[in-house]
Amino acid sequence: MFRKLPGDEAQRLVSTTPDTAVVFRPAVLRTPAFVALVIFAARLLAGLVKLLWRHPVTSAVVAAPCALACWYGWRAGLISIAVVMTVSALWFTLHQPSFLRLIGWRLLAFWRLVWIYRRHWQPVMIISGLGRHLRGRDYLPRLMRVHCTSWADVVTVKMLHGQAVKDWADRLDQLAHGFGARSCRASISRAGRLHLIFPRRDPLAVPMPAVPIPDEVSVGPVRVGTREDGSPWLLTVHGTHVLVAGATGAGKGSVIWSAIRGLLPAVRAGLVQIWALDPKRMELSFGRSLFGNRYAATPADCADLLEAAVAVMQERADRFAGHQRSHTPTPEDPFVLVVVDEVAFLTAYQSDKGLKLRISAALATLTTQGRAVGVGVLAALQDPRKEVMNIRNLFPDKIALRLDESEQVDMVLGDGARDRGALADHISPIPEQGAGVAYVRLEASPDPIRVRAAYVSDADIRAMAEAVAA
Repeated sequence: MFRKLPGDEAQRLVSTTPDTAVVFRPAVLRTPAFVALVIFAARLLAGLVKLLWRHPVTSAVVAAPCALACWYGWRAGLISIAVVMTVSALWFTLHQPSFLRLIGWRLLAFWRLVWIYRRHWQPVMIISGLGRHLRGRDYLPRLMRVHCTSWADVVTVKMLHGQAVKDWADRLDQLAHGFGARSCRASISRAGRLHLIFPRRDPLAVPMPAVPIPDEVSVGPVRVGTREDGSPWLLTVHGTHVLVAGATGAGKGSVIWSAIRGLLPAVRAGLVQIWALDPKRMELSFGRSLFGNRYAATPADCADLLEAAVAVMQERADRFAGHQRSHTPTPEDPFVLVVVDEVAFLTAYQSDKGLKLRISAALATLTTQGRAVGVGVLAALQDPRKEVMNIRNLFPDKIALRLDESEQVDMVLGDGARDRGALADHISPIPEQGAGVAYVRLEASPDPIRVRAAYVSDADIRAMAEAVAA
């Protein structure tokens, strides 16, 4: 349809504006239906471009057989599908890691994006309170992409303007159940964006045997177990202090003995000395020959040993002053690792006030001044309350094994750690399933990491003592 101008109006326009052509536009181009159709086509085109950009493998797998079927007939399409499946099966059989990295996880990510997250995104966001329904319109956080690993889905989300990380941290349980996962953890990707981690399986469900004693001489980091993503869990002991907290049977001994095991070559080389405080007389006594005369069990002997470590620290500080700011282990100045199995027996539960003050003062001095001169503290305890361990904030690196209460998680790992997914109070009390499983918060990163320490048996400890004695 064309709108026809009256004769006198058209003549006036032509005569007054000779350089401007009179354009007659169809009236249908200005109707709301046509505008909506153009917007829909533009969005569809943008969606296809985004799909090709974010999921090239999936797009190629689907588009190639369809294109061959359209151009050369349905037989060509079936043959191409058979060829793709045969090649994929051979590739998967011959080299499974590369197939999963390049093809498998990408196809799984596309499937879970469409079937799990995109399909349930709107109701989960609205019901959990992370989205808003105002005046007939839904305002939802944007689902950016899904990346699959061997054990979890990593979902990238763009938050709504005005939202904070705590808004999501407070709703991790709703998100986990809404998308059919056992748990959910949140970490900051960049300003305005989050990574939501939904585990599909538990890679730490099976206990791990003792890590082999390393061949090379090193003061760390030492491998003490495995991280949730399958990579080695390396624990730094030189240049820091480590606090290990966990209930009875949680696996504190696994962390301690795995760390000592990783330092054995350096102990034999004279670059490391391990000073052991064992007030319970049950854990470290198995490897007493590893420590020589630097082993203490009674409170009085523990106080003397700690004060001796303070004396070593102060002597080194006097020599290093003005010459060096960090410690390099040598046979003359070895790295001293003070291991305290149950520090609460020496501080909160000590009846002798004099010994209690001496031990507390020595521990506070070591944790505030020791790491610069090569004296570190590895302390373990069951109850992380402030009245039990009032210097817990002096430990830069913290490990939370199974804990009895949810409030204890933040006591050990710092405020907000449980909201970020450090569910140490949910670790299974069954030894085969939960012993050694922990959440680690390092000095350089606020995000907790889920790990499992290797189990060091009594036979392994005796073999370690015999190796050092030989």
